[in-house]
Amino acid sequence: MTTVSDYVSALPSPLRPIAEQVCSLIDDTLPETTGALWHGHPTWSLGERPGRKPVCLVKAHSSSVTFGLWRGQEVADPSHRLHAGARTMASVKLVDVSDIDRALFTDWLRQAVARETR
Repeated sequence: MTTVSDYVSALPSPLRPIAEQVCSLIDDTLPETTGALWHGHPTWSLGERPGRKPVCLVKAHSSSVTFGLWRGQEVADPSHRLHAGARTMASVKLVDVSDIDRALFTDWLRQAVARETR
């Protein structure tokens, strides 16, 4: 796999629609970022190369898709859906396309980019 599209199209059927929708949402919300495979999964970054100023990621697991934000612990989350991870990361596990709240995720993404561009 060499592209985000390759990664998504290789996913099994239950996970593929989730990843497709989340990746589309990221691309629509963050046209200033570049999506590329970094450490084996799609990552969107503000830098010229993958992993330079990373903003978010999508990573498939056996029964879910993780949508993560590098500085997610700094993002206001009134829904309390984001779960803290390592360093300043936070993520949400998605098991169905209905888990994707476009307005909420768009807000998270805009906050995350704002933190990277300060």
